[in-house]
Amino acid sequence: MKYVTIKDIAKKLNLSVSTISRAFNDKYDIKPETRDLILQTAKEMNYRPNPIARKLIRQRSYNIGIVVPEFENSFFPKVIIGAQEVLFEKGYQVLITQSNESEAVQRHNIESLMDNMVDGLLVSLTSDSKDIEFYERLSESGVPIVFFNRVVDIDNVSKVVFDDFKWSFFATEHLLKQGCRNISFLAGQQSLPLTRNRLKGFKAAHAKYQVPHGNIEYCGFTMEEGRKAMEKLIQNNQLPDAIFAANDPSAVGAMQVLKEYGIKVPEEVAIVGFTESRVAPHTVPALTSVAQPTHEMGRQAAKLLIEQIENKEHFTHQTITLNGKLNVRASSEKYVVNNVRNKINGTKRVILR
Repeated sequence: MKYVTIKDIAKKLNLSVSTISRAFNDKYDIKPETRDLILQTAKEMNYRPNPIARKLIRQRSYNIGIVVPEFENSFFPKVIIGAQEVLFEKGYQVLITQSNESEAVQRHNIESLMDNMVDGLLVSLTSDSKDIEFYERLSESGVPIVFFNRVVDIDNVSKVVFDDFKWSFFATEHLLKQGCRNISFLAGQQSLPLTRNRLKGFKAAHAKYQVPHGNIEYCGFTMEEGRKAMEKLIQNNQLPDAIFAANDPSAVGAMQVLKEYGIKVPEEVAIVGFTESRVAPHTVPALTSVAQPTHEMGRQAAKLLIEQIENKEHFTHQTITLNGKLNVRASSEKYVVNNVRNKINGTKRVILR
């Protein structure tokens, strides 16, 4: 396939290459009728500017690297969609990589994106991320970078996060108001700030109601890890009356195990998840979950990154904290289920609040 160049247009119109170039760059020293003729001819010849040459001239690639830990759940694709909207509006393209929950792969992805001269990075960490110094060096070297959702625990970078403490508190409080008094928390990886913040919210809700909290299992974020954590609690005779899981997949995994053991949800064990995945409304019973504004998270992270790229000298690192919503469904409505059952049986159950 032959690409049309400005030399081809110059030859066709019998004009100099510099005249063609001035027309494309809208210079003042060219007659309007000449400019119009050149642009019309270029259109007829299907001319397209060489993007690589333009990028070299501007010393910008107009590419943004996005690094996420996994694609199995809908959370990260939704964030990426929000980020792409903002980036495309500003003329940027995106290069997307996923790390398969491996810190080694994550580092390789970031280094590969840097080798491909991206203008900046949007990064959400893997659950096993521990190499804080690597991200400190990236930031100190002047690489524009914004972390989102799973963020690095350092000060000199921008972040877009969810109010994990607040909504973990509300999710736990919801279970306590259902009369649950032995709530186990299936947490994510201990190294992540979001895990620590959700744990703080879990404990704070118990402190408000002066109820000791149940077991805390650092089980990760996958369905299989949720299954293993639930199996462990059952095998150790530590069956709680409620489960609060750090995300929906681990909550669904726990629910599967309870069903296999013939344990009723929510009558015997109520369950609340986190992240409002696509599957949450379709489990049986439907899963109560904390919804996060994934689309807005992507948009805010992209806006922060563009601001950092285009105003490097005057940019101040900042953290944006987003709000959410608790979608209450049948998996946690223990109070309602038992009230109906007690009415049928002609008895009354007192629920501590």
